[in-house]
Amino acid sequence: MKAMKKFLASAGAAAVSFVSSAVFAQQPEPWQTRFQPAATDIMRQTTWFEQYTLWFIVPITLLVLVLLAYCIWKFRESANPTPSRTSHNTLIEVIWTVGPVIILLFIAVPSFQLLTAQYTPPEDPALTLKATGNQWNWDYEYQIEEPLSFNSALLPDADRAAAGKEDRAAYPRLLAVDNEVVVPVNTTVRVLVTASDVMHAFAMPAFGIKTDAVPGRINEIWFKAEKEGLYYGQCSELCGKDHAFMPIAIRVVTDEQYNTWLTAAKADLAGANRALMAALDGANKVASAGN
Repeated sequence: MKAMKKFLASAGAAAVSFVSSAVFAQQPEPWQTRFQPAATDIMRQTTWFEQYTLWFIVPITLLVLVLLAYCIWKFRESANPTPSRTSHNTLIEVIWTVGPVIILLFIAVPSFQLLTAQYTPPEDPALTLKATGNQWNWDYEYQIEEPLSFNSALLPDADRAAAGKEDRAAYPRLLAVDNEVVVPVNTTVRVLVTASDVMHAFAMPAFGIKTDAVPGRINEIWFKAEKEGLYYGQCSELCGKDHAFMPIAIRVVTDEQYNTWLTAAKADLAGANRALMAALDGANKVASAGN
């Protein structure tokens, strides 16, 4: 009962926080059992496909449990001292062969469509990032005319005040980083993923993307975030003792905010981050006052 009350309280707090905030942001929530709300079209399709497959998985699981319980009761030794020697039943064999084939076809068609969409950007990427996994942080490179490179690592508690990230709701423990990736909203972004030492994995749940970071190899993924906000992911490939301390943070902003940040970041990354955070906080206060 206490656990249920805790769940309801956390869900209520999350709902209030979402409504009051002018900036959409997603991160893992206590007692979370479903996907994070989708921030890209690919993640919306993934969420739909998960719900679609449940319409097959749940009835099949229940049917198997019912049949298993029926067989245990019907053919128990006390009720059937002489066991049946039936070797086959043509009708049953046809049903359990044709039935699964039909079910698999209903699952395979939308599955292949989703897989194709995941590897087919709707347009040529307007921005290309290179993400290199290290033990246990990420190097990012904006592959533009004047490349911008920086490292992103877990933000220590001792550095929160200096970074202006003391709000644990917006910058949660074990997910907040010192330097977020900043990208413009409604822009197709290509991410080239690799590693410098051991295998890692680049994953962003709200975007519906996840790919391995393999030393000596480059894997390519893409996303098009449709909602502004700060999104969190993590390395999803066991990579050593600090694997759990290797978060990924992507901040989605307007085109104007991105261009301003990019220009400033080339000269002073820390100053550009602080200026961007101040601009976003100001926009939040204005929006909150309007509500």
